[in-house]
Amino acid sequence: MDIPEAHLALSTPATHIFDEDVVPAETLSTSSRSPEQLHVRYEIDRTVAEIKQGKWKRIALQFPDNMLPDAPIVFERLSRRLHDPLVLDLDGTRSNDNDSLATLQQTGSATNSAESRKLFILADTSYSACCVDEIAAEHVSADVVVHYGRACLSPPARLPVIHVFTHQPLATDSVIESFKSTYPNHDQPIILMADAIYASHLQDIDSVLQDQGYTSIFTTSIIHDPSSPLPNRTVPKSVDRNPGKLREWQLFHISDPPDSLLLTLASRVSSIHVCPTKATTTGQAMAVPAVSTRIALRRRYAILTSVSTVPIWGILINTLSVRNYLDVVEHVKSCISAAEKKSYTFIVGKVNAAKVANFSEIGAWVVIGCWESSLIDGSDFWKPILTPFELELALASDDARVWTGEWKSDFQAILKAAASHQGDDDHLKIDAQAKAPAVEGEAGSLDAEPDSAPPEFDLRTGRYVSHSRPMRAHFESPRPKGLNSSPPRVGSALVLRTKGDMIAIGNQVSPGAEFLQSSRTWKGLGSDFEIGYDASELNNSVAVEEGRSGLARGYLSVQSATKR
Repeated sequence: MDIPEAHLALSTPATHIFDEDVVPAETLSTSSRSPEQLHVRYEIDRTVAEIKQGKWKRIALQFPDNMLPDAPIVFERLSRRLHDPLVLDLDGTRSNDNDSLATLQQTGSATNSAESRKLFILADTSYSACCVDEIAAEHVSADVVVHYGRACLSPPARLPVIHVFTHQPLATDSVIESFKSTYPNHDQPIILMADAIYASHLQDIDSVLQDQGYTSIFTTSIIHDPSSPLPNRTVPKSVDRNPGKLREWQLFHISDPPDSLLLTLASRVSSIHVCPTKATTTGQAMAVPAVSTRIALRRRYAILTSVSTVPIWGILINTLSVRNYLDVVEHVKSCISAAEKKSYTFIVGKVNAAKVANFSEIGAWVVIGCWESSLIDGSDFWKPILTPFELELALASDDARVWTGEWKSDFQAILKAAASHQGDDDHLKIDAQAKAPAVEGEAGSLDAEPDSAPPEFDLRTGRYVSHSRPMRAHFESPRPKGLNSSPPRVGSALVLRTKGDMIAIGNQVSPGAEFLQSSRTWKGLGSDFEIGYDASELNNSVAVEEGRSGLARGYLSVQSATKR
């Protein structure tokens, strides 16, 4: 009896799927709730009003995975409200659609504008669930996207967005008791903040606490500004005038925040107390300890210092929907190029370890995504993954790299900081050129050699690293004065390489091609077979054999003609 052979699995195993560390809307399935409850939770009336006000015809409904069981009911409710002006509300009264009713009284029929509206359900988002999936929406030519659930609120690039955070249940009594146990002092300045899906409960909690004697509580409201001192939240007036005063406030956050938000707030407020929603659902009230981010910050700093000598960087574009993401890509490229290192750009969907492990020549990665999804920290990844902010620190010299504990996740703030320092950098470059000593003899002569660069050492091992800057200018051959100074035309002619030089493709140094030639053992189909042109070399060739045929579930063997 023939034993079936085990074939190589070409698909990504389920264990390699990258799970985002985000706060789920709710662990229980929501499909068991009544349509009336879902009508209120998903803000059907407000959504319909904004769609009619915008006069959009093609509407894309984007649901996260845990809310997909509710998608058919929400779709049906929105369709009824958009297409039927006389649909009954939940209390049994007529819908107050004045435009459609006026048209009905004048013409005797409902308006045709509502009939032309079409709804589309988007699932399995291309990138992070917190971001607006404009790519999938453009596949159906949508005019607007209705985004459900928690969101990073990054500004979209092309389409208008209606955010519906949904109203999630919360045991407010337990939250209030936990707040009172954590802050016995009623005069202490405290910022009350919650995840977007629980933000609708903040006003009720604030009213109860003020009635019980708390006088210095500031309750945040949601705004669309990731660059705010409290990302996407309002701040006290004193902080608005002087952001440094935010250090005088303590933060009470309802639900576990994402790691990127936690690291961002750690250096801006006095202390952070996180009230988990899982504990409040059981009715238990307890004091909430302060959250410490020192270990996480030390780990991030250790990662960025360990990649300071990496010669080849990979740029992972993890979004195509966030505004100005191309500007950030160019900024990252310029930073890597200024450090005389090589970068390669990759466009990926959801990042996982199996994808990035295919490129072993990449020493470290930098992710261009929304401010929440850019922080990827996992032991499954072979090479470290940094944010644009961490990249700037990693590429800085040892004497210029100063770690203050501040951590930034919004790349819009990074672009503003880069624009503000651009004038200073240009001034320093002009100063350096003016102060540079003149070289004796003709400029650009063969005797004019650049000063040797200082040695670089790996901060982890202490070993000397000689190839950390493969794009250094002295790798290029000097050109005598009087010759044509324009770059040579790209051609296919072979160039004899000096020992130690890297491979050049189109007159551009390519560390990736050098790695392919020197380090990779398998270089593609046919790379392990050499063609013989004479009789002495034909002995190395092999006969071509017919392979397997049939369906993947049961291949047919040529010898036995049986399924394997």
